[in-house]
Amino acid sequence: MREEFRSHLETFYAQLKLAPPYESVEKAIRTLTTAVHALPKDEQARIAADPALQWQQFRQAFETSGLVKKHRGIIAGLARHRSALDLPPEFDHFLGLFNA
Repeated sequence: MREEFRSHLETFYAQLKLAPPYESVEKAIRTLTTAVHALPKDEQARIAADPALQWQQFRQAFETSGLVKKHRGIIAGLARHRSALDLPPEFDHFLGLFNA
């Protein structure tokens, strides 16, 4: 899940044409890893088998790690024009954090 999350973050920032805040990206990945490893093994297996649950974990790590605070103004502006962004719908999990 770590590498998938990293890949999603790389895609997110690349499609927004922003340089990813590397230290914050690494912190988000560590946050995800810590959160998932703290769960019971059966819950980890359930998450691993369900993309919707994975995206919930990705969103939580994105928010909890503080990554949501980086480039906030720029991304909030871009998120207001969602239809102009070349991102799959799954990325609304991240973009929604900038509309709050």
